[in-house]
Amino acid sequence: MERNLKNVLVISFGFLLLFTAYGGLQSLQSSLNSEEGLGVASLSVLYAALILSSMFLPPILIKKLGCKWTIAISMCCYIAFSLGNFYASWYTLIPTSVILGLGGAPLWSAKCTYLTIAGTSYAEKAGKNAKDIINQYFGVFFLVFQSSGIWGNLISSLILSQSSTKVEISEEDLECCGAYNCLTDTTNTTGSAKPSNSLIYTLLGVYTASGVLAVLLVIIFLDQIKSDQAETEKGKLEAPSFWSTFLATFRHLKDKRQCLLIPLTMYSGFEQGFLSSDYTKVYVTCALGIQYVGYVMICFAAVNSLCSLLFGKISQFTGRKLLFALGLYGILFEKHKEAAFANYRLWESLGFVIAFGYSTKLQAYIKLYILLSVLVLSMVTYGAVEYLEAKSSPGTPTATKKENERPFSQETCM
Repeated sequence: MERNLKNVLVISFGFLLLFTAYGGLQSLQSSLNSEEGLGVASLSVLYAALILSSMFLPPILIKKLGCKWTIAISMCCYIAFSLGNFYASWYTLIPTSVILGLGGAPLWSAKCTYLTIAGTSYAEKAGKNAKDIINQYFGVFFLVFQSSGIWGNLISSLILSQSSTKVEISEEDLECCGAYNCLTDTTNTTGSAKPSNSLIYTLLGVYTASGVLAVLLVIIFLDQIKSDQAETEKGKLEAPSFWSTFLATFRHLKDKRQCLLIPLTMYSGFEQGFLSSDYTKVYVTCALGIQYVGYVMICFAAVNSLCSLLFGKISQFTGRKLLFALGLYGILFEKHKEAAFANYRLWESLGFVIAFGYSTKLQAYIKLYILLSVLVLSMVTYGAVEYLEAKSSPGTPTATKKENERPFSQETCM
């Protein structure tokens, strides 16, 4: 097997194993650790740490450790979060959430850097277009990686469904579920009782083992990038200092289009935060039982993957005006990508933090109104962005061409 393709597969299956564990565990946080809102508080802290991490850690770690060891060490941060769930408390989950948040940005940045260098290296040897090879590598990665949502949730449902302590759901209990949920801990009195400690430990053991296998796979089988290949990329990474990146991020807000995209970007965080912290708890766990969370999230992950593929194909013919896509940032701010994607990470993560922050304070129907309001505002402001784009470059044929040529998957690196 061609060496670069082997390395792509190692990274892909390493991420598959890692996020099989993390994705399943994240879906269960609001239900598994519902006391005093511990689960959603840990997720809020996690994304707050991710904001700080994305600002300065990736260039530093990749420069000092290289891509391979940055990936391996960052994966260990995810394992720490799994270990913290064994004895879930404010003294274990909050610190491990910070650790995971700090490791998240370097992990994804190192992965993208590695795949880019590998694709460029192979293209030079084979005399092919580097962009085409890089796109193929990212396509292989996401083909493998996106199934993690299915496997992680399947594991949780299969294990937690072994619980024998099930209770009947009364009409009074059901009144505390759904949009008008009671602001109390109802997960242990409706649907099914909390799973036994033995089942929880079994689940966490499987998730932890999956994370450890991911680290071992990377350490043993992933080749370190050769020094001559890495120097160029390292030079790109070390050029901007933390303060220059930090200031460029906020200086970029002078662009009206960037400001108008803030609601849409934050909506992404609000929506995903609601799905992880509220939907799984008040609609699934409360009414059906925690063992059904995995099955519901499997459906979401499967449909999400299919729609990503379908909409990506449709966009080649319709353009971005019909479909909203995260790749907008790379198209609209082609000359200031770093600052634009830093803003994307900042505002989406802020959306996560806010969504998790008010999760235990408001009823679900109020959160749904908030989501709808932000969505409507996002649609209006996005329309304004398109208007400004059309006004600034009327009749420019190259804009549509670049738009259709840019791959969706590559933008998820940033």
